[in-house]
Amino acid sequence: MSKRRLKNKKIRIVAVGSALVTGGALAVVLLPSANAADEKTPEQIMTMCQRAKVLNGKQQSISDFGGHPIAGPSFASDNCDFVETNFETFDGPTEKASIDFPNCEPNATKPAKVSVTWSATVTQGKGKYTVTQQGGSGGIFGALTGSWVKHKGTLDLTLNSATASDTETPEVPPGKVLHIEFTPKMQRMTGEWRVRIDAREATTVTNATPEQNFVAPEVVEGPVILPGAAGAPGVVDGTAKPKLTDC
Repeated sequence: MSKRRLKNKKIRIVAVGSALVTGGALAVVLLPSANAADEKTPEQIMTMCQRAKVLNGKQQSISDFGGHPIAGPSFASDNCDFVETNFETFDGPTEKASIDFPNCEPNATKPAKVSVTWSATVTQGKGKYTVTQQGGSGGIFGALTGSWVKHKGTLDLTLNSATASDTETPEVPPGKVLHIEFTPKMQRMTGEWRVRIDAREATTVTNATPEQNFVAPEVVEGPVILPGAAGAPGVVDGTAKPKLTDC
């Protein structure tokens, strides 16, 4: 009986979902594969990445991901790299950043000058997956952090948020209520985790297997950070504007 020749199979997973700082629903589209058993979810791919022999060019040991030579887990792939595909800036959502200051007295005829101290907190994202949510300088979290902070004005992924604040002295016209709104400047990095399992030659006890490739999408969003004064923490860049409404 003739032997069926194995073909190199590649699997690519494309995720379409909301790119929110706080995360969002993830829809997974599986492109046709020669073998349904080879299809992986993004979380499975990320586990394979975490347990790669080489992660972002660095040789790993099983202890790097909590493995054990007897109890396991062991290596799940040969190589994993994070590849950035795009970096962009955009305006974040506008939010109310102060209390209301009314000038609503029945006999008010002149603008009222007020002192408004406002503050806004903006959340820092940490990637899509469980394994990219926390960690140190090594592993997947370290690889993602390194790619993120190489860009100017980024906040370290170990931090959850940053703030912007100021004090202003606007005037409130008669019959109006004033508050301050803040629109943060944001930035977004998108990329892919590319996992590879090398081809294996046949042995006396195992069949030959082709090279396998898997891709999981990634996105990180966070505020644009301005340098702080005299070594103080950086502050969020953005635009603060007075907002007037009727009494």
